[in-house]
Amino acid sequence: MLTGESEHIIDEKNRLFIPTKLRSKVDAEKYGSDWILALSIDGILCLYPEKCYKEVLAELAADNSIPEDDFVLIERLYFAFSSFVEFDKQGRLLIPEKLKKRANLGNKLTLLGVRDHIEIWNTEEWERFVAEKAAGFEKHLMRARKSLLQKQTQEAAHPEEENLQTTEE
Repeated sequence: MLTGESEHIIDEKNRLFIPTKLRSKVDAEKYGSDWILALSIDGILCLYPEKCYKEVLAELAADNSIPEDDFVLIERLYFAFSSFVEFDKQGRLLIPEKLKKRANLGNKLTLLGVRDHIEIWNTEEWERFVAEKAAGFEKHLMRARKSLLQKQTQEAAHPEEENLQTTEE
């Protein structure tokens, strides 16, 4: 699971350093050793391990709610806005110029670990996003924590129900 955020600079050759600490969290045997850079939701640039990228494609293909004409469009754009990338010996990857422009990336970037991929944001846009969305995030987080606390309290008050469920299974 990829987590955290870190700030980086893209160099004059459009190379971006991806920390070993972040890359090493991905099991190459399980998720593949190749990486795909893809323009994603809201114009955010995402770096996927190969297998995770293929899982997103499989989910798109399985979505029967997408009309056939739209599916061709989605598939065409998704592949066009994606690129296999390789890391050099220093842990840098080259961001293709067109993807850099489409993602509105400047020189200061913020990398986010987001479960199964890394998001690459223009730092100013990331900070603006955080400022706009933090209150809503906190509200949802508090609701989830309260629900978890209620479940824990209920389980502590009625441990026999938990034992009963375990023996029934």
